[in-house]
Amino acid sequence: MEHPRSAAPPAAASYDLELVIPAYNEEHRLAPTVLALAEHLRGMPLTTALRVVDNGSSDRTAECVDRLAASGIPITVTGCSRRGKGAAVARGMVTTRARWVGFCDADLATPATAIDDAVERLWDGWQVVIGSRRCTGARMPVRQPALRRLGGAGFRLATRRFSGPVKDTQCGFKFFQAEAARRIFADVTTTGFAFDLEVIARARDLELSLTEFPVVWSDQGGSSFRPFADGRRVAGELWRLHRTMHDLPPRAVHHSLSAARTLGEAG
Repeated sequence: MEHPRSAAPPAAASYDLELVIPAYNEEHRLAPTVLALAEHLRGMPLTTALRVVDNGSSDRTAECVDRLAASGIPITVTGCSRRGKGAAVARGMVTTRARWVGFCDADLATPATAIDDAVERLWDGWQVVIGSRRCTGARMPVRQPALRRLGGAGFRLATRRFSGPVKDTQCGFKFFQAEAARRIFADVTTTGFAFDLEVIARARDLELSLTEFPVVWSDQGGSSFRPFADGRRVAGELWRLHRTMHDLPPRAVHHSLSAARTLGEAG
C-alpha cells in the first residue's frame, strides 16, 4: 500500500502499527500466520511490529514465536495468565506503544492484505475500524458450517442493542487508534466469545468514531467453540454484559454512527 502522507509516529510511540495475535495452543498454525503477516508488514511504508499474546498455552506456542524472531520486523511474546481470548487481546491493547494497534486471529481467516484497508481508514481519522464479513463488498469463499451460521444469526438478533449499526461484531480483525484502544479495553470485562461485542458497545458508549470495512474471510476449521456445550456460557456473558452496560443510552452521536455505517458499506 502506498500513501502520500508521512508515517512518522508521535514522539511517544515506538511504532506506527502494532498487530496483536492472541494465541492458545497454536504451535501448529501460528508460524504460517506470523510469517504471512510479517512479510506483508515489511512492505508497508510504516514502522510495524507483531506481538503474540500467549494465553497460558501448554504447547510450544512461545517457542514457535521465538524461532520466527528474525522475520525482518520486531516480533515479541507477551504472557497472559488470565484465560480467554478477550483477556489476551486486552493485554495487548492496553500495553501497546504504537500509534495504531489491531488484532487478528491466529488462523489468519482474513488475509494480511486487509491490513492496508484498515490503515487507510485509520489515516482518515477513524478511531475504531472493524473488519466485517457482512457489509457490502465482503466475501466468504469458505463459509462456516450450517450450525455455526444458525447460532451466529441468533447471536446477532439477541445483541442488536449493543451492536447498533455494526453488522458484524465477531470478525477477529479490528484496529484502533491506540488511545481509543486503551480507553475501551481498560474497562472490558468479558473474556470469552462475547468480548468483541463488549468492545463495540463500549466504543459506542464512549462516542468514538467507528466504521466497518469489507473483508474476505474464509472459515479455517479447528474452532474450539462448541455451539451446544458453550451456549450456556455465552448466555451468561451476555447477561453480565447487559447488567454492566444497562445504562447505555441512545446517543446524540447516532447520526455520525449512521454515516460510519454508510462509509463502511461503501468500503
